[in-house]
Amino acid sequence: MTGFSRVFGGCRMLMAKATTNAAATGIVAGKEGKGILKTVPVSKTLASFAGESELSRATAVKKVWEHIKGNNLQNPENRKEIICDDKLKTIFEGKDKVGFTEIAKLLSPHFPKSV
Repeated sequence: MTGFSRVFGGCRMLMAKATTNAAATGIVAGKEGKGILKTVPVSKTLASFAGESELSRATAVKKVWEHIKGNNLQNPENRKEIICDDKLKTIFEGKDKVGFTEIAKLLSPHFPKSV
């Protein structure tokens, strides 16, 4: 035990306390997100579905999943398949069923192309 304390006794302060303020984490008020977190205007159909005229791609997918979970639209036999109701059909090109991996691809036309 004394050998342990002799070896590691001087190394008690290896790491400094982690900072938790906003500047240290990179979150600054008023700074826009980038990539899928950037808020952009969306199509009228997606805006009426989500209730907002500007969304990020991540928020749009989240709202779609909230609707799916809230209305129990996953196929019970195959949980990877979504059974579209009338509201989802408006944003998913009128499809009756979609795979959950298709959601982001089907939402893509509702976002403007970046220049």
